[in-house]
Amino acid sequence: MYHRTERRMEDLRGYLKMLAETPDAELEAECRREATELEGEIDRLEVAYFLTGEHDHMSAFMTIRPGAGGTEAQDWAQMLMRMYLRWAEDRKFKTEVVDLSAGEEAGIKGVTILFDARFAFGLLKAERGVHRLVRISPFDANDRRHTSFAEVDLVPKLDEDIKVDIRDEDIRVDTFRASGAGGQLVNKTSSAVRITHIPSGVVVTCQNERSQHQNRANAMAVLQGRLYELERQKQEDKLTVLRGERKAVEFGSQIRSYVFMPYQQVKDLRTGLELHDVPKVMDGGIDPFITAWLRQQAKARRAKS
Repeated sequence: MYHRTERRMEDLRGYLKMLAETPDAELEAECRREATELEGEIDRLEVAYFLTGEHDHMSAFMTIRPGAGGTEAQDWAQMLMRMYLRWAEDRKFKTEVVDLSAGEEAGIKGVTILFDARFAFGLLKAERGVHRLVRISPFDANDRRHTSFAEVDLVPKLDEDIKVDIRDEDIRVDTFRASGAGGQLVNKTSSAVRITHIPSGVVVTCQNERSQHQNRANAMAVLQGRLYELERQKQEDKLTVLRGERKAVEFGSQIRSYVFMPYQQVKDLRTGLELHDVPKVMDGGIDPFITAWLRQQAKARRAKS
């Protein structure tokens, strides 16, 4: 890709030289289109340069959980789920909702999504942390402003050649009827699976497939990722190897704030980047935040070396 981009830049320089010698409206328009495409291609090259971590090339499981606040927080968690699914759709990433627990009035109590694409983990690790929303609540009859929180967590989907030893005697598998949408068959059969890893206390639930076998396979894949991460943390004696510092899902711990009222702004508190087109961000336009965070991390690594 680098050499192709380099050739396109050389061609563009040639066209610009021709344009300077002989002005031509059609050629000028073509140069502008090419320059815009090249800008995007260079941005993608820069991001690829940053994705050099051990697990960056892997697919990823993302879990979104609402913080305290009942329906407000659950609605915010669902809004984030939509945002990430739209982002993945724009990138042509394959996604699968492997577990979804619906809220009682609105929103969701939690969701786990598989982003099945190369470099999904490397890109989405920028989103790990607490996300804060400020808006006029649609659930408040007095139209008061509310603040809600949700946590985004991420683990890699391990390659088949990376083995995590999970002994049968260390897990408890429970089956139950799925609680969400999915048709009569899903809700009338005990197809949902909950796996508890007894030594660590890690619990994983999957219920979105009609097949109990498929739900179990998905749950084991998520469990492997989480246990692998825990082991890495123990070995390196720090909590930020893969997951990053885990914070309470409350005020003061957020990585990003989304303000709908009294003004419109999305601000990343780690990089300082601010965007004011809130609808675009909520429609999946989060690449500027991802790139800024990856750039910041690369700069920090260079400073240490």
